[in-house]
Amino acid sequence: MKIAVVALIVLLGAGYSLNGQSLEELRKKKQSASEEIRFTNELLGKVNESQKTTLGKLRLLNRQIEQRQQLISTISSEVSLLQMLIDDNTLVVDLLSSDLEKIRQEYAEMVRFAWKNRNTYDKILFFLSADNFNQAFQRYVWFRQYAESRKKQSEIMASIQAILTRKVSDLKIQQMVQQGVISEKQEENRKLNNQKKQQDVVAKDLQRKKNDLQNKLNRQRRIEQQLADEIQKIIEEETKKAAKSGKPGMGITPEQELAGSNFEQNRRKLPWPVEKGVITEKFGIQPHPVLAKVTVNNNGVSIATTPGAKARAVFQGEISRVFGITGGNLAVIVRHGHYLTVYSNLVGVTVKKGDQIAAKQSLGTVYSDPEEENKTLLKFQIWKESQKLNPEDWLAR
Repeated sequence: MKIAVVALIVLLGAGYSLNGQSLEELRKKKQSASEEIRFTNELLGKVNESQKTTLGKLRLLNRQIEQRQQLISTISSEVSLLQMLIDDNTLVVDLLSSDLEKIRQEYAEMVRFAWKNRNTYDKILFFLSADNFNQAFQRYVWFRQYAESRKKQSEIMASIQAILTRKVSDLKIQQMVQQGVISEKQEENRKLNNQKKQQDVVAKDLQRKKNDLQNKLNRQRRIEQQLADEIQKIIEEETKKAAKSGKPGMGITPEQELAGSNFEQNRRKLPWPVEKGVITEKFGIQPHPVLAKVTVNNNGVSIATTPGAKARAVFQGEISRVFGITGGNLAVIVRHGHYLTVYSNLVGVTVKKGDQIAAKQSLGTVYSDPEEENKTLLKFQIWKESQKLNPEDWLAR
């Protein structure tokens, strides 16, 4: 009985988790991944309408495969956590069943004893045969305790039976849920295999367009360099101003210092620079998806979104630059104290240098490329003075 009670206290009151993640957290993560996959499907659907093979299509496929692999991993964790719940509930059911059987046996012995000594005359003789009053009183107390014990045994059996019934029901539900999750994982694996086949077809088709891809990569590198040069100009200008007043670095006002401090505190909390989007090109040095032994060095991330989408500020600040880039449309740089956020590949910019802007304020429209099925791609960067930062470490997920 003691073993079952201890097990119930531990198992019924424990918070289940796997690698620090609860069942609720895993399900939220799974829902988020599923929503991102649906949005990527939406973007791919528009690309597939023309049946044209493009690098943008391959990047979307690559991203969707990555998303689905993450989803499958989350589902696997959910299956494992459910198995832990099932195993623990099975243990509790076994312990409760064992204890209930023991208590029933003890109760049956008590009932049999009571039946043998049911005669009231025998009870009176039992009291009268006592050697003295104290012994008679002790026998009376024993009878009362015996009666109370029978009552308690009956109540304990009823309580354990109620818990047992509930745990058996929970166990059946958990087993059904787990089976559903396992089926879900099998379906996601099937979809993943189909996507990998499609990815292979697109990649092989693009292999025949190496020269075109190399030209596009060179153009993108020139655009990145123009952006970096413009950011460097801002840093040099601000540093010169600060040097005149004897301040190190970019030299900022108390208000700008506060803005930078607030920006720093919002790490992993910043809103996305578009309302809906998926990252198709990551920060830093990445292998080119088609060209062998070729790498791409990204100063930020590329976010695929829907045609007509608006770029929006991720934090309040001041517009430092609005300028055109050869072959790259327009770019906007926003200053937040020591930090700069950069939004490029825009058209129809709605802000100008010196404007004070709020978080989520529209800056302009993201350009849609008619040569690539209206591929709509926002280039987004975060800098701390001359240091490039990974935007994925700052954006909310």
